[in-house]
Amino acid sequence: MAGGYYPPVGFHFKVEFLNIGNDNDIRFQSVSGLTVEYDTESFKEGGENRFEHKLPVRTKYPDLSLKRGMLSDSKVIDWVKGILQDRDFTNNKPAEIQVSLLNEKHEPLRTWHVYNCWPKKWSISDFNAQENSVVVETLDLSYNFFKVI
Repeated sequence: MAGGYYPPVGFHFKVEFLNIGNDNDIRFQSVSGLTVEYDTESFKEGGENRFEHKLPVRTKYPDLSLKRGMLSDSKVIDWVKGILQDRDFTNNKPAEIQVSLLNEKHEPLRTWHVYNCWPKKWSISDFNAQENSVVVETLDLSYNFFKVI
């Protein structure tokens, strides 16, 4: 069969908090925020009225957002609570995270290594007696940058 390449599926992935967590802490239902873009600065050239020059200044990265069903035993959430509730940055250092897109053999196709992550927001989905849904926790992390490895 010629041209037998199929793009990878986006639902087979894992998230690893390096040096934090247990086996359950790699299971997330969604990951967003693996984006990088340049901030630009406009420069107007005298005598040139058709356009402005746009020059790259620095890269910027949005927050990383992770969602999953709430866990009752999570070292990652202990780390989050240590920073957000206790404001303990001495014992709770910024984390490094690896997000890996997996193939059918559960092997990484591509991995994003995210540096200096710290929790910015932790939220729990609404409780509603009229719905039959799983409680979802959302973790928004600020980070410096990522590298594709």
